[in-house]
This record gives sequence, C-alpha cells and structure tokens, in this order.
Amino acid sequence: MFDAVASMSPSRRTQSTIVGAREASAIAATLGRDLRATRRGRRLTQQALGARVGLSHARVGELERGNGARAPIETWVALGIALGRPMAISFSRDVAPGEPADAGHLAGQEALLRLAREQGRRADFELATRPQDPGNSIDVCARDDRLRVLIIEEVWNRLGDLGAAARTTARKVAEAESMAVIVAGGGPAYRVASCWILMDTAANRGLVNAYPEILGARFPGSSLGWVRALRDGGPPPARPGVVWFDPRSGRLSPMRVRRQPAPASKRSIVDR
Repeated sequence: MFDAVASMSPSRRTQSTIVGAREASAIAATLGRDLRATRRGRRLTQQALGARVGLSHARVGELERGNGARAPIETWVALGIALGRPMAISFSRDVAPGEPADAGHLAGQEALLRLAREQGRRADFELATRPQDPGNSIDVCARDDRLRVLIIEEVWNRLGDLGAAARTTARKVAEAESMAVIVAGGGPAYRVASCWILMDTAANRGLVNAYPEILGARFPGSSLGWVRALRDGGPPPARPGVVWFDPRSGRLSPMRVRRQPAPASKRSIVDR
C-alpha cells in the first residue's frame, strides 16, 4: 500500500511534465519576443501596456524576457487584446491511433482528388516536378484535357512562412509549365493554373486578416471562381487564387480578403 501511494506522489515528475515544462518555456520565450516587438511597434512603454491589463511595468518586462511560462492564460489573452492581436490557442488536431501524422493534410488532398475524378479530370497525388528531389512535389495536380489546363492545387494546414510558401509555389508553377509542353504532345500547350487551399482555422483566419494586401496581391484570381473550378469543374481563373477548406465537412468555400480602400487622393484615374 505504501509503495502504491508513493508511486502516485504529486512530487514525482513524469516524462509528460518534463517535456511540458520545456515546451512551455520555449513558447513563453517566443511569446515574449513577439510581445516586445509588437509593443514597440505600437509605440507603447512597458508601463503603458501594463496599465491596460493590470500589470506592473516590471512584470511586463519579465514576460518579454521569456519568463512567462507560468503566467495565467488570462494574462496572455488580455495582452493580445490590448495590443490588437488576439491570441488563438488550441490543441493540435486529434490523431487517432494508427492514423497518419499528416491526416489533416491528407484530408484536403483526398477531397481534391475526389472532386477531380468527379469532374472527369486526371489527378496526380504528390507529383514531383523534380524527380531527383521528390520531397518538393505538388500536393495535387489535376489535368483537364477538355480545357487543356494543368491545375496546381497546394494544401496548407498552417502557413509558417508566407513568403517561402509563395516562392515554392512559383517554382512549382514554372516547372509545371515545362511539363505542360510535354503533356500537349505536339498540340497547343496546356495552360498552368494554381490555387492554394487553406485550412479554415482560427489561426489561418487571423493570418488572412493580418496580411490582406499580401494575399490580395499574391492571389488576385476570383476565389469564388476557383471554388467553382475545383468543385464544379468550371474553367480555372486566369490568375492564382486561394480558397478555404473545412476539414470537418470537407467543403470548399471562397475567401474574402478585406483590403482597406486607398485614400481618394491616391487612387488612380482608372479607379475614380
């Protein structure tokens, strides 16, 4: 009995608590750096920010230095609201025993492959544009012989580096254009169109709201037009686009990027 009680002692640290403490410290350090950069970007002193959330300037300094692993979630949420950057916190996607680690990504690819088949399009899964480097492949590449177009469909769970993701897709499009000539077999070359399929999550919606100008410039194609192209088999828009994918329902929906209108004095003659 004594041994059983001793083995359940709360003072004994498990592997989960050890790893959890290490991860919490790393997260706190990242949040602290982001907190400091955002505060300075807002031209706020530590004292001014602390006054907004009921913290001393010394405590704000501690959090910025990464000493916030044990700070209540309420504190971090309040700081995010005070800075105009609300936090989005959640567990990672639940993966059942035996389920692939990339199941969320696969769900998007599975849906796109099914839609392509329903529209009579031939689709390739993880098509390598560089056979010598198969790690860099297109998530789904659909071929529409009727419209003579190759459709590059890239699925994103979360965009950790927006610029790198854009450059990677641009490279894949360029490489697919050389493939389109081969596919044509002497006839008119196939057109290459590209679309991002972004998982509909709170984190991704926050990213879209934070960078509307970048996304609007990178994806000028009609999002509704892209939904119709992928879902209904319509012609893909001439310009790149981005759509939402709901992993729960498996449905595609258009993305509406809200860009601020330019001041009247700076609009071009065409805009007026």
